This record gives sequence, structure tokens and C-alpha cells, in this order.
Amino acid sequence: MDDRILEPDPRSMYVHEVEFEGRVRRDLIAALRLQPYSEKVVLPHERTHRGPKEDRLALLRATRVSLEPLWFLYEGEGTDLGALLERVVARAPAAGFAGPEGTEHRLWVISDSAAHASVQAALEDRQVLIADGHHRYETALAYAEETGAGPDEAPSFTLALLTDLADPGLAVLPTHRVMKSGIAVTGGEPRGSLEETLASLTGRVAAGAYRNHEFQVLPLEGEVAVVELHRQVIDNLLGKRSPEDQLLYTRDPVEAVRWVDDGVGTAAFFLGPPDVREVLRLAQEGKTLPQKATYFHPKPPSGMVFHRLERDRRL
Repeated sequence: MDDRILEPDPRSMYVHEVEFEGRVRRDLIAALRLQPYSEKVVLPHERTHRGPKEDRLALLRATRVSLEPLWFLYEGEGTDLGALLERVVARAPAAGFAGPEGTEHRLWVISDSAAHASVQAALEDRQVLIADGHHRYETALAYAEETGAGPDEAPSFTLALLTDLADPGLAVLPTHRVMKSGIAVTGGEPRGSLEETLASLTGRVAAGAYRNHEFQVLPLEGEVAVVELHRQVIDNLLGKRSPEDQLLYTRDPVEAVRWVDDGVGTAAFFLGPPDVREVLRLAQEGKTLPQKATYFHPKPPSGMVFHRLERDRRL
């Protein structure tokens, strides 16, 4: 900023649209006040590990900048927020750019204080679910505490990308698991191919499995397949061993099969797309899912908007 490569905006919010795979998702970008999970305003749905948080805290200390937004979901039904965003995108965007994986992005600036007040009024009594960024959120909380920031100082807020749970462009994908070692799972329903296995997961609480060139479907008791896969199968296979050390993750089921065939792992487990409203319900009940239970797609890119964390900045 000293070299005027970056120019600070006046106090602003932003509307972001991403076009991908024939779909469009619309988001709001704003500063979100950090609150402990115990206040049940910001809801986590996945467990975290210490290592990634230590790396991210070191980055915040070095840069004193949020370089990318954390991703949150909210229930917009009954608010005027959708209509407000629609009015904003009726004008030409301030910026547009191509992103990874063939995505196209557009960004609008909201600098009107009356619009800011409308957004705040629409969301002030709403809970938000962390879609992506559990480690970064907990790191931001730790950094705010470390700096001793007051409630209205910049470190007490995080850069947030907020998406309506009902947005038609919201896409959530499953993340499949590969175990590095372990005994075989038996008693499932045999299937002849990966495609047949994945198709069998639709509309039921079940997981697919692959080992020794054989596919099967494992019926599970319960409501959420990823939870029950861990509780009924993976946790029993792991015993006292850490999932962090024994599991590999991929969104590509073909890659999971290849890892097993190449000896990288001994067994693969496949999941169908999770139900986002079911994830929200569990989070509202204070329950967390296993790590990498969801994959919201596509992720917001870094560098669209920065949030400076100097304590002399008040929001």
C-alpha cells in the first residue's frame, strides 16, 4: 500500500458471483465479528487439528492481514437481503477475473451506509455455519485474544464470504477416504463397479467400500452417512490410531481406487453428497462431524479483498 499498488476502499461490503459448470453462486463479502463457539452464533461442523492452526497463526502474525475470506452459510429466508443483492448486481461489476478450474468471478462494491445497515439488520439475529475455514476461524480467535483487541478493533473481525443456504448455485461435494492400513470390512452388498457403487449411495445412509479389487455398499444405521461411517466402521478399524495419521482424503473416487491399487492405502470408502441442512441441524445441536465431512465448491479465491488487522482500525 505504501507503493500505491493497492488502494484502500472506503468502508465497504462486496457482492461476489462465481460462474462454474453452468451454475452461478452469489455471495456477500463483509467483516464478521469473531465470537466463541460457546455463544452459538458461529457454528462449526468439523473437528480441527493443531498443526494447521499453528501455521496460520504464524501467517497472521507476519502479515497482520486476512488475505482471503472464510466461508459461512446463513438462512436468508424471511430477510430482504436477497433483494438487496439483486439490486447491486443490476449495475456493472467493479471487477471481473478468471479463476482456477474454469471459474469466472465478478465483484461489486457496496459503499452505501444505508445498505450496510440493511445487511446488518438482516443478519444480526442469524446464526452462521462455517462452510470452509474452521482452522482459520479458530486461528483468528486466537490472534484477536493474543493482540488484546477491543470489541470494535479490526482484529476482532474476520473477512467473511456469506452464502444463503438456499442459493441455487451452492454446491457441496463428498470427500472420500482411503485407509493406509487395516483389516478388511465384510458383510456389505457386492457391487460390480465404482459407478454402480456410487449410484447405490443415493437416497440412503450408506457408504461404498473398495478393497482387493472388489466393491461393496455398507448399509449404515443413523442419519448422516459420514458420521456413521466413522462411528460404525473406521473408528473400529483404527482402534487407538489417529485418523489424522491413518486417513487420506480425495474428492475424486477414481483417485481413491487408484491409491488402493497402487498400495498407497489398503481400502477406500466412498460417500454421497452431504445434506447441508442436516449438517446445519447437527451444528445447531452442538455436534461436530469428522474432519473433511463436506467440500463446498468452488472455494472463494484469495486476494479479492484484504482485511487489515491493525488495532487502530475500528469497524
